[in-house]
Amino acid sequence: MVAELKLRDASGFPRFWTLQAAGWGCVSLSALIADLPSIRDAHTLQYSGAFLIWTFAASCLLRFACRSLTRRGLSWVALELWAFCWCMPAGLASGYLTVLTGLGHQPDLYGWIERSIQCAFILFVWCSLYFSIKMWQQATHERERLLRAEAETRDAKLSALRYQLNPHFLFNSLNAVSTLVVEGNSPGATRMLAQIGDLLRTILDGETKLEIPLHAEIALIEQYLAIEQTRLGSRLHTEVSISSETLDALVPNMLLQPLVENAVRHGVAPFIEGGEVRVHARLQGSNVHITVRNSGPVSSRLVQQHNPAAGIGLSNTTERLKTLYPGNHRFALEWLPVGGCQVSIELPFRRNGTNGEAPPCAF
Repeated sequence: MVAELKLRDASGFPRFWTLQAAGWGCVSLSALIADLPSIRDAHTLQYSGAFLIWTFAASCLLRFACRSLTRRGLSWVALELWAFCWCMPAGLASGYLTVLTGLGHQPDLYGWIERSIQCAFILFVWCSLYFSIKMWQQATHERERLLRAEAETRDAKLSALRYQLNPHFLFNSLNAVSTLVVEGNSPGATRMLAQIGDLLRTILDGETKLEIPLHAEIALIEQYLAIEQTRLGSRLHTEVSISSETLDALVPNMLLQPLVENAVRHGVAPFIEGGEVRVHARLQGSNVHITVRNSGPVSSRLVQQHNPAAGIGLSNTTERLKTLYPGNHRFALEWLPVGGCQVSIELPFRRNGTNGEAPPCAF
């Protein structure tokens, strides 16, 4: 079992040397079968052995060039052209060494060219197989990554009522409605119930997507902030500043709502004087920079409560970002000297119809 695991990488794909050994083993077996009529001729076997050894060595060196080319995201035609350019000198070198070591003397021009063409052709086929396997691996990794992201998005939507619109929030909201009714503020109570119903409908009835435009995400948090505004009244001050060029930027579904909820619950609601929640988004080069900030004071108790490793909402957000944008995002939580907490997120700027690059493989 251990030996079997070593033959594959962490994703379950066969390792390079496993495929290399298997492929060249088949080539060697084919060459041996072809040489059966002259099996007693030592010179023929020596020549064939030299050919296999030097071509195998050339393919091992070409691996580094092929891996570098595939990481550049070139088209299939461009990869094949580069492979042809690399295989010609590699074929000349391996052909020369094959004749030199196989025959034991300096090769004549005709024999060298003939064997070099054979070596170059085999190496070109090897490169084409390498590119095919590499692209298949990348496509498989991409499908798996999207499936994981889709599953996490579904979990996030179903978890919205569990940890985002949790019983504590619902209790406070319904208690606020009850208070409005006792005070005779029927219009305010009706408005708050309608706001709660609209938010629940948006979360439960919305189409499940990995990413949505930023303006749709902002509309969701504005619904949430409207409920909190009705509950907290003048204690809650909000500021939502979104630059126009980022409105169509794609962001993970349900990205901001848990962050805004944390900002209200821990930075505004516990304090008699209330506080402020700010949501800003702007374009920085090729990235969208989003910040969620509250004005609450810093304390060791709140720092512990806001620890990303312990908070379900924050840990879920960081995991989704890692899945959707592996190695191409930034998530930071910091405590400001003037008081309060700020979450900063940087994502690649993309609109509908654009795709991210597939993650590189180590094959």
